[in-house]
Amino acid sequence: MTSSAPSAPLSVVVVDDQELVRTGFRLILERAGLDVLGEAGDGVEAVEVVREVRPDVVLMDIRMPRLDGVEATRRIQALVGRRPRILVLTTFDLDEYVYAAVRAGASGFLLKDVPPADLVHAVGVVARGDSIVAPSLVARLLTEFASRPPLGALPEVMESLTERELEVTRLVARGLSNAEIGARLFLSEATVKTYLSRLLSKLHLRDRVQVAVLAYESGLVRIGDP
Repeated sequence: MTSSAPSAPLSVVVVDDQELVRTGFRLILERAGLDVLGEAGDGVEAVEVVREVRPDVVLMDIRMPRLDGVEATRRIQALVGRRPRILVLTTFDLDEYVYAAVRAGASGFLLKDVPPADLVHAVGVVARGDSIVAPSLVARLLTEFASRPPLGALPEVMESLTERELEVTRLVARGLSNAEIGARLFLSEATVKTYLSRLLSKLHLRDRVQVAVLAYESGLVRIGDP
């Protein structure tokens, strides 16, 4: 009987314009067994480092000199080949830059005062392909920054969705978890995950946060709807 080889630790790049903050995050991650492949002090350096080392996850500050975290996120998502998941770090709860970063391809966001254990957990969550923005925060984020779209037909990209897929999309946008969606639609959690996977594929999106953003921006769900 042969034993399988141990999996490699998750790799991370830490991006922040304050060296003290970068050092603190590095220590937290390395003590948890993660591999910090590099650091960057601004968005330009971040893109260069990510292109060179190709980490699993990038911890991305928002407000930085030369190039902010939103544009750095956008440029990293445009890289050819394997792209990392991006976890935004901010001092400001629900500021407009965070919303822009999610639209640019970030997988979620955390406040910089996040407890160490939660930071490590978040890195693991986004590395697996999930989002780390809590369902309640998704709704708050969109309520705060999504403008009410005009009435009209759904965009072409959403016309291929079945009625059940549209139902799942609406509930994702309202911040429900997979288990809550399953209970509402009388589906198993595994079936909901299958629907969500299909949605991501059809809509060419990366995670449920982007599904929620598209639902609001397309007019499928509107702020203030019951």
